[in-house]
Amino acid sequence: MTDQAAAGDGSERTAQRLTTRETAERLGVKPETVYAYVSRGQLSSNRAPGGRGSTFDAAEVDALARRTGRREPASPAGELSFRTGITLIEGDRYCFRGVDATELARRHTYEEIAEWLWTGELRTGARFTAPREALAAARRTVGALPAHCGSTDRLRVAVVAAAAADPLRFDLSREAVLGSARSLIPTLVDALPAVDADGAGGVGTAVGNGVGGGGERDEAGALDEAGERDEGGGAIASAGSGLAHQLWPKLTAHPADEASLAVLDTALGLLIDHDLAASTLAARVAASARAHPYAVVSAGLGVLEGPLHGAASGLAHRMLTEVLERGGAAPVVADHLRTGRRVPGLGHRLYTGEDPRATALFALLADIPRAAPALAAARDVVTTTARHTPLHANVDMALAVLSVSSGMASEAGETVFAISRTAGWIAHALEEYGERPLRMRPIGQYTGPRPPQPLPDATGSPSQ
Repeated sequence: MTDQAAAGDGSERTAQRLTTRETAERLGVKPETVYAYVSRGQLSSNRAPGGRGSTFDAAEVDALARRTGRREPASPAGELSFRTGITLIEGDRYCFRGVDATELARRHTYEEIAEWLWTGELRTGARFTAPREALAAARRTVGALPAHCGSTDRLRVAVVAAAAADPLRFDLSREAVLGSARSLIPTLVDALPAVDADGAGGVGTAVGNGVGGGGERDEAGALDEAGERDEGGGAIASAGSGLAHQLWPKLTAHPADEASLAVLDTALGLLIDHDLAASTLAARVAASARAHPYAVVSAGLGVLEGPLHGAASGLAHRMLTEVLERGGAAPVVADHLRTGRRVPGLGHRLYTGEDPRATALFALLADIPRAAPALAAARDVVTTTARHTPLHANVDMALAVLSVSSGMASEAGETVFAISRTAGWIAHALEEYGERPLRMRPIGQYTGPRPPQPLPDATGSPSQ
């Protein structure tokens, strides 16, 4: 055993030390196994102050975890559980790396929060730019889609096009992945067509032309039809003040005012991550197989398209529209219940009270006069359903208030969700790339007939 008395050189104060319990949790093993590692010389320890117990160097523990593969902590029966240091959901609040996420979204832009999640550094004024070649490829691909395609279809093909334009996409070094992320997100936004005054183009409507509604730049780098500017080096940046400003005209023809952009930017920041949601789990599985970041995002988008995940805000949008048309929530809620449909935008399995993301967005929407009718309709839905079941509004309801009050299509909330969550998927990919490859390989519980079984009989001859 290499257990040693602590040296008096101050190393305990400069290096992070873990207790036996913390070490066991980080490795995903029992405390007895930690001491087995010590006895084998795989881990060193120092006596804890007072001589009771031992402490372990955090860096050495992490290195051992990378060599041996961390075992995931036990989880409730039937539930998957994987170690992550990105989002904690606890007591009707959620935090990014220990910091209240709603406060982050109120005080910082989407790009700043994304950079902080990725790198641990808060870069004030961070902006993302789209490479010219990747954006051109994405626009051509999006423009070739049938007119009936939705925003998620467009985002999915834009990711594939951007990946094909990046010959370095297989470089999984941290800096390369960060570079891909910083260019992919604005490429996705700028590849979407803008909404014109008649409602053509944009999210949820037909693409108006072959380049996805965007213009081109002149050689001097002047603003083009899409309001973009050449920054040099093949990168294209919006003439606006951030990603929310770039995204707004893709969602609605209504002019962007400061209050509305603040709501959109806050929504982007709030939705970056929410623990291991279905799409995030898919993204991590892809990263575990060492898929490149574009493929990781594609995996997330594939799951997001499901009606129980990203499409939920669209259902809430249509419900609020009907409430406004019929003058109250009672008949709309009654129709949903009569036909066996859930009332959308209510309840969340992780919160007992109101979704904190919804709370933050409702507070900002309350300061926008044109949002008052939709906000009142949302409150009416909550009050009406509370007579039967005390459910609170979730973030899908808040996104629906934004989309309905801003003249957006019903799937605008899904678009905001997808763009925002791309940063979260990248954060999880960066974390997963540091884990043992292919660790997310569950074992199936076979329920079929036991062997040996006879060979199946032919039921007919193949067609000639």
